[in-house]
Amino acid sequence: MGYVRTSDNVKIFYRLIGSGPKTILFIHPPGMGHVTFKQQLPLSSHYRLLFLDLRGNGNSERSDAPIRFSLLASDIFEVCQQLAIDKVIVCGYSNGASIALETSLNFPDIVEGLILIGAFPKVNSFLLYNEFLLGILASHFDGLGIIARTIARAHTYSKIWEEELTSYMMKTDANTLHQYYTEGLTYNCTERLADITAPMLLVYGQRDYYVHHYHKEFLSRLPKTKVVYITGARHQVPTKFPNELNAITKEFIQSLG
Repeated sequence: MGYVRTSDNVKIFYRLIGSGPKTILFIHPPGMGHVTFKQQLPLSSHYRLLFLDLRGNGNSERSDAPIRFSLLASDIFEVCQQLAIDKVIVCGYSNGASIALETSLNFPDIVEGLILIGAFPKVNSFLLYNEFLLGILASHFDGLGIIARTIARAHTYSKIWEEELTSYMMKTDANTLHQYYTEGLTYNCTERLADITAPMLLVYGQRDYYVHHYHKEFLSRLPKTKVVYITGARHQVPTKFPNELNAITKEFIQSLG
C-alpha cells in the first residue's frame, strides 16, 4: 500500500496485492472507499488486485478542483502509470461503474475489460433519481453521519463490519460527498457507449429492480455485452454476494484469454 501523487499534487491511496497475469482495478461508489471490496480479496490468489480510494475519499486527499468523473478517470490513469501497470480489468460498483465507464472512454488503451456491478450510464429512473437527491440533500445539510450509517448498515452483515465501513465513510467530508452525488446525478455517457472497445460484463442483483432496465441501453449500443443476474441479490452484490461475484469475475477474465 502507499500513495501516488497526481499531476495536480493530490495524494491517492492505493493497495496492490496478489499475483497473476491480470490486474483487476476496483472503483468504489462515492464515500465508501476501497474497503467496499474487502470480500474480493480471495481473488488475489489468481490476480493482482489494485484497490484505491478516489480523491477526497478514505485516505486520499483532494484539491479545490470540482469533482468530475473525467478528473477521477485521470487520477486512475495516473495511478496505473506510476505503478507501471499497462492494462487493467476495471471493476466498478454502482456509481463507481460510471467512473469505470468514463475511464474506459478517456483512456481506452489501459482498459482490458469492464466488470460493472449495478451499472447505469445515466440516472433516468424515479427511484434512482430520488436516491441521489436524498444524498445531495443530506450531504448539503451536513448529514454525513446519517448517510454513512445507512449505507454501512445496508452493505454489511455484522456490527463490527458496519462500524468499520461507517468509520471509513466518515473520512469523506460532506462537501466532497455532495459534489460526488451531484456529479453522479448529472453524468450521462449513454451516447458515447458505442465508443467503448473493451469487453464488458454487467452484473445485476436479481432483486435490484430499479436498475434492470439499464442493461437494455448497454445492449442496444454494445450488443456483445454479457449480462449476469445474481439470484436473490439486491444492489449490494460485492458485500452480500461475494462468492457469486468472485466466481463470475474469474469466469469473465478467463474468457478474455
